Amino acid sequence: MPDSDLPSDGDSRHGAGPLRQTLHRLTALSLVGLGVGLPAAFAAAGFVELFNYLNELLFISPASRSGLSSTEIAAATVIVLTGGGLAVGLILHFGVEQRTPHGPADTIFAVQLHERLPNPVSGLLSTLAAALSLGCGASVGLYGPLVYLGTLVGQLGNRVPLGLPNIRSIAIACGVAAAISTAFNAPLAALIFTHEVVLRHYSLRMFTAVTVASCCGFFVANVVFNNPPLFLSVYHGGFRAGEFLLFAIEGLACGAIAVLYMKSLSISTSLAQRVKLPFAVKPMLAGFLVSLVAIQLPEIMGAGQQVLRETIAGIGFGAVTLLLILVAKLLVTATCIGFGFPGGVISPTLLIGALFGTLFAQLVPATLLDSYSAISVYAICGMVAVMSPVIGAPMTALLLVFELTRSYEITIAAMLAIVFANLLASSWYGRSLYDQQLANRSIDLSLGRERAYLKHHKVVELLTQALPVTTRSASIAAARERMAAQQTTSLVVVDADQEYQGILLHQQLNGLHDDRDISSIELSPAPRFDDNTSIWEAMQMMRSYVGEAIAVIDSASGRYLGAIPESAVISAYLDATDSLRREEHEI
Repeated sequence: MPDSDLPSDGDSRHGAGPLRQTLHRLTALSLVGLGVGLPAAFAAAGFVELFNYLNELLFISPASRSGLSSTEIAAATVIVLTGGGLAVGLILHFGVEQRTPHGPADTIFAVQLHERLPNPVSGLLSTLAAALSLGCGASVGLYGPLVYLGTLVGQLGNRVPLGLPNIRSIAIACGVAAAISTAFNAPLAALIFTHEVVLRHYSLRMFTAVTVASCCGFFVANVVFNNPPLFLSVYHGGFRAGEFLLFAIEGLACGAIAVLYMKSLSISTSLAQRVKLPFAVKPMLAGFLVSLVAIQLPEIMGAGQQVLRETIAGIGFGAVTLLLILVAKLLVTATCIGFGFPGGVISPTLLIGALFGTLFAQLVPATLLDSYSAISVYAICGMVAVMSPVIGAPMTALLLVFELTRSYEITIAAMLAIVFANLLASSWYGRSLYDQQLANRSIDLSLGRERAYLKHHKVVELLTQALPVTTRSASIAAARERMAAQQTTSLVVVDADQEYQGILLHQQLNGLHDDRDISSIELSPAPRFDDNTSIWEAMQMMRSYVGEAIAVIDSASGRYLGAIPESAVISAYLDATDSLRREEHEI
């Protein structure tokens, strides 16, 4: 064997390089998961403790009201909700970008399109305003603000030089998973929620870091703070065969309720925009209206966790009371969120779904069957069947049931309800409320990440001066000289104000006298882009285009901005798709 074929010392250590790389990546991913997960978990626990403390301080919780008269309770309800609404409105007006509360849609936007988040101060003030909303009894959820709080912590991980590609998205995902794991006390559901809703893919690299972060949340919730789960439900029975049909019917009804819930949020938001009041006053108005309802039905206030536990346990609610609380909760939640109270949408859906599930159990199985499974089973199925279409996360909902009940039987029942709820809601509304919020920003994720990314990024980002420019008053001789000097076959023609007129092609000059002006020539009707044209639209327009470059104009003034060669658009398209594929599939 010749010497060249013998293994050298370097070849004998051939596996050392990949091994070191693997160990480095594993260590880096674990460090991101720990470094982001632990702070995010403690921040989430602090958020929960803050609004619970405010509930006690402001006489919102049942325990804090126990020593008050009915008149004092009514007065406190009106004052706290109305005053809290004003305080929230002022925080949003003066401290939050675009006066809009930040939430999961902003997180999805940043991760999917690789865009910046609102500034951290704005995000922190929005989160504090959400804690105040919950603290004063507004009918909003806590998990939306927690998602964004995890995002804020995760954003700090982008500054750590660990040599990981796409570390910003990894760190944000870790923050979200840790925050949700802490609040729900459900690490599996938090892990899947992050991948299903925020990341929308399951790359092994992401999965590793997010798993570590989710475990950090579970550790903080259970070992450090010893927090109880969202609810406890023990069921060891079985189901009658006919009940599986009832679970499917319940799922369809829950899908309709989810659609009604999402549409009511949209209607309330549109109504609030038409109300001619200062922005800071609108949450105060909502707080006052909600307080009038809360005097009669205090169960509708806040995140409703205590009422949720009582509903699932089957404590003390008749059919009429269940229906009243359900309708009131849906309406006051739409009012609070539509008129500017910052907060999430998940907690209200959990309560609305549980209320409907309990009502369904009292009316349908009790009428049709001699015996049926526990009411709590239908309550849990309703809870997740309403929640799942709203956030677009059926697998998250399914795992949440299993983690909170540890019951295989209830999980099977919930699976039927979730599937049929999502089937109906997706047909009537769309994928989720978050996707609709992004669609309102002209970001459509329904056809995949790649198309949304390419539609979001504009060709103006690729602008060059690939084509020489001349004016309509220039002579043909000058145009010929310009083309020869630039070694091009086309010129961009503008007027004296730099407004785009068209493209002059070299073949149009054949047979023309040099002393004629360009203004005497009919310019080529070449395609053109403007500053709003996306890379995706450019690719579609270029399918039948043959030429050196395409002009880009300002959509408002018509002024010529520059040109883009076909190769630049193709390269941008390929780079974007390659980057997204690596993000999804690279280990």
